[in-house]
Amino acid sequence: MSEINGKVVVITGASSGIGEATAKLLASRGALVVMGARRVERLEALASLIEAEGGCALYQQLDVTNIDQMQSIIRLAQSRFGRVDVIVNNAGVMPLSPLEALKIDEWNRMIDVNIRGVLHGIAASLPVMKEQQSGHVINLASIGAYAVSPTAAVYCATKYAVRAITEGLRQEVGSDIRVTLISPGVTQSELAESISDDEARELMRTYRRHALPASAIARAIAYAIEQPAEVDVNELVVRPTAQLS
Repeated sequence: MSEINGKVVVITGASSGIGEATAKLLASRGALVVMGARRVERLEALASLIEAEGGCALYQQLDVTNIDQMQSIIRLAQSRFGRVDVIVNNAGVMPLSPLEALKIDEWNRMIDVNIRGVLHGIAASLPVMKEQQSGHVINLASIGAYAVSPTAAVYCATKYAVRAITEGLRQEVGSDIRVTLISPGVTQSELAESISDDEARELMRTYRRHALPASAIARAIAYAIEQPAEVDVNELVVRPTAQLS
């Protein structure tokens, strides 16, 4: 029997990319998935697909920058399934640009979604996990959490922050709760579509020539979840074989 079977998993940013692939994979392995994202029509279609294939999926509109909405989706999972075993803090944005472009609104959006969104996920789920004396927090960072590149300074800063927050949480929660950081390399997603800067968009087009399917990252997330309770996979970096940096 899979260690994933029967686990209640809340996934943010579940309407596309890594979040969508993760919801599909975990549901196919018996997880009870609770999906959140801003585009509720996509969540509805995804939930219908999962249920048609014999899985179990709930969904709710979610803006991770809103703590009330984050707490609401955790309450939804609790009310329907009685517990929250895993939260996958996946929602993120990546509007890259050189700092001199001064795209301050885009900087603030990345800070709000990529950092504050993860903190909200932790704040909403941690009290539940502490009370039930078990749980698993999985935060999505990036290879940008390890090295900075031109046009990506603010994005990388947010992912360095996620890496630091994840390690701090791991050290604080003790032996009852597992904590994992997943750092994808170049992965097929809609992230690059938010880039408004011409220079950054062209650089990213070249950079993304060799990209992993989102399902590869979903499998890494599943690997961390399916380990026995005494095994805590702390950090996974997943790159395309052709990506050297």
